[in-house]
Amino acid sequence: MLIDRAEGQGATPLWLVSESMLPQWRAGIEPAGAAWIGGQAFQAERARVLALPTREGGIAAAVLGLGALADAAHCSLWDGAAAAERLPAGDYALATALPPAVATQFALGWLLGCYRYNRFRSQPKPAPAAKLVLPEGADGAYAKAAAEAIGWARDLVNTPANELGPAELAEAARGLAREFGGQCETIEGEALRRGYPLVAAVGQGSERAPRLIDCRWPRAGAPRVTLVGKGVCFDSGGLDLKPSAGMLLMKKDMGGAACALGLTRLLLAMRAPIQLRLLIPAVENSVSGAAYRPGDVWSSRKGLTVEIGNTDAEGRLVLADALADADAERPDLLIDLATLTGAARTALGPDLPALFANAGALAEAARAAGESVCDPLWPMPLWGGYDEELASRVADLNNVSAGSFAGAIIAALFLKRFVTASPEWLHVDLYAWNPKDRPGRPQGAEAQGLRALYALIRRKFG
Repeated sequence: MLIDRAEGQGATPLWLVSESMLPQWRAGIEPAGAAWIGGQAFQAERARVLALPTREGGIAAAVLGLGALADAAHCSLWDGAAAAERLPAGDYALATALPPAVATQFALGWLLGCYRYNRFRSQPKPAPAAKLVLPEGADGAYAKAAAEAIGWARDLVNTPANELGPAELAEAARGLAREFGGQCETIEGEALRRGYPLVAAVGQGSERAPRLIDCRWPRAGAPRVTLVGKGVCFDSGGLDLKPSAGMLLMKKDMGGAACALGLTRLLLAMRAPIQLRLLIPAVENSVSGAAYRPGDVWSSRKGLTVEIGNTDAEGRLVLADALADADAERPDLLIDLATLTGAARTALGPDLPALFANAGALAEAARAAGESVCDPLWPMPLWGGYDEELASRVADLNNVSAGSFAGAIIAALFLKRFVTASPEWLHVDLYAWNPKDRPGRPQGAEAQGLRALYALIRRKFG
């Protein structure tokens, strides 16, 4: 956790040292401390922590290795996470000066290093006991709000599908609207079938009724930003059934919705000067006699007819109706987030969400925003040459290509058919999962793109 400077009087100094800085730094400390560092063979390896003892057996100071970084000004939030997880209990204050933006990231990383998901543990995993005095120049309000938003999004994704279905996802959105004075409506039943037929079709095979969640936070005269999050609470693949191994992580198929909810929370907590709308098509893609079928043809909200080439390409279907609704209002910025394609993961791996935009300058602005906050987004081409791969012999378009190439691009091109009026549109194809444990990033849910998109929105609109 973070503590303010008044509370942190007498805190243990914490130095940040890179490999190239180590000789000079070591020469400037007391000989006993320098000898101790030599005896521990400390080489300032990345994320290695070393406590320097007092003669009485306490901790005189601590040092965090930054590895091959040029200097401490290049450290990231994940260095802060490593310090939080690995330092002994106590209060610590940075003895190394950092630029304000870097200090903020370090403080946020410290908080992320304290994240634990304990909802179903009879013996909870303890959070780190080390506390950090808010670094000089750091934006503590942002660090705390971002950590809360990320933790909430992670909790939603980590929650198993038996505990989080469309109804529970809608309740999470309603709670957010209540907390921040917004409006929240859910469209279900016959109204959903009439207004959002693709959402209804995907969810009709489940006993857990599908719905469209629509939340608004009006602000007269402010720029309009609309977020759309894929809320497939569990994806069996439908009648095009996934193999059992492919279903193991499908509780996370609502990761786009969780990231959109987390981003919404952060924007509201930090009072971003925008009008905000959040749309989540919430469904479960199940197998039953009522499930939609390969070869079906369904009308969409936009009026385009879609042939179902594969029921496991359901995410783009539910997003299509939500995007058509959002696009009709011509927001200044429209963003959708979705755990959409395995092809994006094959191309970029788990850490790099694929980014598509209807304008090259917007894609570059989003990439730069992500780089500035250690939340990468990787631009991919929205190449129209593959658009013909969505052709259907019986409908306006198919939901999949007949081939196996460029799956992430083709999915983005499908969504583009439903975004025709908005001046700026971003599509983020993300994984929402950490496949291995790292400081601040435990194996499990991850809120990818949240900080990057927050930074982009604040840069664009103030």
